[in-house]
Amino acid sequence: MVKDTAGHSGLDPTGPNLSTNIFEWLMEGDPSIRWQVLRDLLGADDRSTTVERAKIATEGWGARLLSCQDASGRWGGQLYANKWLSTTYTLLLLRQMGLEPSNYQAQHGCRELLEGGFQPYGGISFTRTIDTIDNGVTGMSLTLLAYFRYSDDRLHNIVEYLLNQQIADGRWEPYPGNLNIRYTLDATILVLDALHEYEKIHPQRSNQILEAQQRGREFLLGYKLYQSIQTGEELDKKITQFSFPPRWHYDVLVALDYFQDCQAHRDERLKDAIALLERKRNPGGSWDLQNKHAGKTFFEMEQVGKPSRWNTLRAVRVLKWWNCK
Repeated sequence: MVKDTAGHSGLDPTGPNLSTNIFEWLMEGDPSIRWQVLRDLLGADDRSTTVERAKIATEGWGARLLSCQDASGRWGGQLYANKWLSTTYTLLLLRQMGLEPSNYQAQHGCRELLEGGFQPYGGISFTRTIDTIDNGVTGMSLTLLAYFRYSDDRLHNIVEYLLNQQIADGRWEPYPGNLNIRYTLDATILVLDALHEYEKIHPQRSNQILEAQQRGREFLLGYKLYQSIQTGEELDKKITQFSFPPRWHYDVLVALDYFQDCQAHRDERLKDAIALLERKRNPGGSWDLQNKHAGKTFFEMEQVGKPSRWNTLRAVRVLKWWNCK
């Protein structure tokens, strides 16, 4: 039996109500699930994790997505349009699966994104008119380029552009003048995720990047991730419904998984979000797929209303971080 990171032979990092059988169920899933369970929940050795991760490119969901790439290096014939078949959203899913950054097909796709979307002042636009840059799209693009370790100095220009777009209260608007809080949350988490990914490969710039992330997290914490500052009520019902893949959408689990990935301070303002997460746990220890974002896909991984390995993996990972002593 693989020990968890606390060194216990029982597989229960989140509390007594989580059945150890849930780990067996997770390990019966796709390689993209299994390797993250080994790394994040079971504390497996590097070799076991690496072997399992390598299977993403040759087996299961990851291999199926890679097989859909066309000769140009794109997916769905588009860089961003034709959701969710496009190059952007396919690479986002491959990144969430944990495809190895050096994968040559992903590198080809990244080149297409950068060459097809980079603008001289650092933003990314895949539209024919570039009067307005969507900061969320720019953030997603930076996430992919950084995660897949695409080597190009223009990444630094993208970062500078995004840093300059941060508002004084820590948020990012999707584009100037759009003050809709729902879309502001979307844009903010997308940029925060991008800066965190960039920080991993350019630690020499970490101070500035960390400060921007701290301000961004403070903005989210002001809303306790999902509540109106004025009334304490939910800002939007969909924010409390967990989807996978989240695509460009913000929800509570997306935000919590970002906080745990950063190993951020376990702020008391997260308690309501953690309680919400725990309430959604099924008696057997799993979490359901609660929502699906409409659009074309190459294939479906899970069914809405049914137990979701993706959501369970992420939820347990968050609770392990939150309950760590």
